[in-house]
Amino acid sequence: MLGADAHRFVDWLAAGGFRIWQTLPLGPVGDSLSPYQMSSAFAGNPRLIDPGFPALARWLPARAAGGAGRGSWQARQALLHEAWLGFSAGASPDERAAYKHYWQAQRAWLLPFGLFRAARGRHGDAGWWTWPEPVRQRQPDAMARLLKESGNEIRETAFEQWMFDLQWAALRARAQQHGIQLLGDLPIYVDLDSADVWWYRQLFRLAGDGRPEAVAGVPPDYFSADGQLWGNPLYDWDAMAADGYRWWVNRVRGQLRWFDFLRIDHFRGLEAYWEVPADAVTARSGSWRPAPGVELLDALGAAFGGQPFLAEDLGTITPAVHALRHRFGLPGMLIAQFAFDGSADNPYLPENQVPDAVIYSGTHDNDTLLGWYRSLDAGGRDHVHRVLNAGPGDMPDALLRSVWESPAEVAIFPLQDLLGLGSEARMNVPSTATGNWTWRFDWWQVPPGLAGECQERSLRSGRAPAASTARRHPADAAQSAAVPASRT
Repeated sequence: MLGADAHRFVDWLAAGGFRIWQTLPLGPVGDSLSPYQMSSAFAGNPRLIDPGFPALARWLPARAAGGAGRGSWQARQALLHEAWLGFSAGASPDERAAYKHYWQAQRAWLLPFGLFRAARGRHGDAGWWTWPEPVRQRQPDAMARLLKESGNEIRETAFEQWMFDLQWAALRARAQQHGIQLLGDLPIYVDLDSADVWWYRQLFRLAGDGRPEAVAGVPPDYFSADGQLWGNPLYDWDAMAADGYRWWVNRVRGQLRWFDFLRIDHFRGLEAYWEVPADAVTARSGSWRPAPGVELLDALGAAFGGQPFLAEDLGTITPAVHALRHRFGLPGMLIAQFAFDGSADNPYLPENQVPDAVIYSGTHDNDTLLGWYRSLDAGGRDHVHRVLNAGPGDMPDALLRSVWESPAEVAIFPLQDLLGLGSEARMNVPSTATGNWTWRFDWWQVPPGLAGECQERSLRSGRAPAASTARRHPADAAQSAAVPASRT
């Protein structure tokens, strides 16, 4: 949660000499907890709100305020509701004015999100394409009736989002005090069952009933014989271009109120995307379709005076994708675990790594370093030892050391790898629907000397924090796959 533990974590990063904290997407999630299945591309996840935060806890009854930061999500959700009731009854004129200002500033996305949540609750949490046609089609009379009937509910949603933004702003200020920048994650697609697709359906390729005409995925490859069928609706790029990619500009602007930089997930989809028929059982029957990456990135660059992005360019990447990334000066990604397929030209091998990149020991989709190493057979382990000039007793520390010493401009470590945890701490297994996104750490798992060791490694590898905090690509980084000690 965004409370005392998160602030303590920022202090720990500073003590370790880290200059960037990368997080997963921060949007509202469903029962799967997947941050890549969000009900809004603009809203914050209320599960991360700390009811003990002073600006919120003051509205709680004394009986509830003492344990406000603990308990299940359902218990904390009840506390958020009580805080809203307390605010509604007792806020001062200045506090009401601040809330009103937030509502007005964020209304363009906040009203659709509030209406979406209210409508979804009234229709059994079913997907919006199953709602009665007047609501599904956002007919004016139906929207006016929903707004009238759900006004207080929508205002409570706005209050939650206000509290999220206040808490995140406090955390970001703490990070800035330490010279730490925040790196966010921008999923290339949005979820079908989201306020964005319901409200802006003209920007997506949907049939008349709201269901997708075709869906997103990736083709078969070495890791998946059937490819990956994601199921996200595809963009109507012609409609996006017609208004200057305004939805994308607004989306990135919203994320930059939280972050200094953004990782564009599945960057190759901005050059060409894998289109799969909506009724397909696997992604095998898909085909490539061109995407307007140049035009989109031009529009974003014009809006923000530059390109505050790095590109997730993993997988089978074509020369055209590389050309798009280089055209806009975006660093790509290197994954240390991918270096050991035996190919001399493997771009992830230490000797083949390039400076214009961000290197990761692993990502949220990988096993932890220790779990990955333990999963290798004897031959695989011997190969890793030869490449790293290390022995079994040096693993997985030798691979961590190689990341620190990489020529890549930025080095990022999932917290699990810094803590030396095994597969029990893996965050996600792609193409699986259960058991993911649940790992959390506790402070007892952090050795007292670990921050000092990280600081020393930064010094030895030449990644010591710079005196200034330039906007692009600071010298060292750490990634945490989850806000510390959160409970969902």
